[in-house]
Amino acid sequence: MILLISDLHLEAGRHDITRGFLDFLEQQAVKAKALYILGDFFEVWLGDDDMSPFAKQIAEALHALSQSGTRIFIMHGNRDFLIGEHFCREAGCTLLADPSLIELSGEKVLLMHGDSLCTEDTGYQRLRFCLRNPLSLWLLKHLPLCLRRSLARRLRKTSRHQTQVKAGNITDVTPDEVRRVMQANGVQTLIHGHTHRPATHVLQINHQPAQRIVLGDWDKQGWFLQLDQNGFVQHAFDLPVN
Repeated sequence: MILLISDLHLEAGRHDITRGFLDFLEQQAVKAKALYILGDFFEVWLGDDDMSPFAKQIAEALHALSQSGTRIFIMHGNRDFLIGEHFCREAGCTLLADPSLIELSGEKVLLMHGDSLCTEDTGYQRLRFCLRNPLSLWLLKHLPLCLRRSLARRLRKTSRHQTQVKAGNITDVTPDEVRRVMQANGVQTLIHGHTHRPATHVLQINHQPAQRIVLGDWDKQGWFLQLDQNGFVQHAFDLPVN
């Protein structure tokens, strides 16, 4: 069994999501061969030098899962792209490139966070390009932590405002970009998060049936995608009451 999740947006103030995630590790993930976390695992990650008690709790829970035999892979999202090798060592997980082409049940599958597919959101894509530039990443990681916190607050405030005023199609994936990426990677299955629109979309790639599976975000419910002998099935579950 393989499990995939994304967009938990973990933070110390959301005890329901934290408890739901820890329960998920103990009840579902411990039975899996592998767990893939496709970005925005944390609401914000300012660098591996900002290991709060909350972050250490999460890392310890992941490490315990890894020690039980479940392989853990984590991909950067737009909110936690500063996760580095130190956190991965503490958590017993492997950092996964975005995008990543892997094999699941004998089929090539493309994994992405999903934000790079939203090409109609040109303002966001410009910001993403700037922030993911290797020089920008180096500078961000070497800024004093207080400045990174201030920058993160400004970016989150701007992001919330822009999301409210943008049309829905702007913040969703661009169909032509989805087809381009799937064709370029030679896959019939793409799995991603980011858009908070859980669904399985059926399409045609190179005149063959294909699917784009969108993972659910953890807010009012928790979500995970399970791959077993029955194929891909997405599950929603209630989070514990605060």
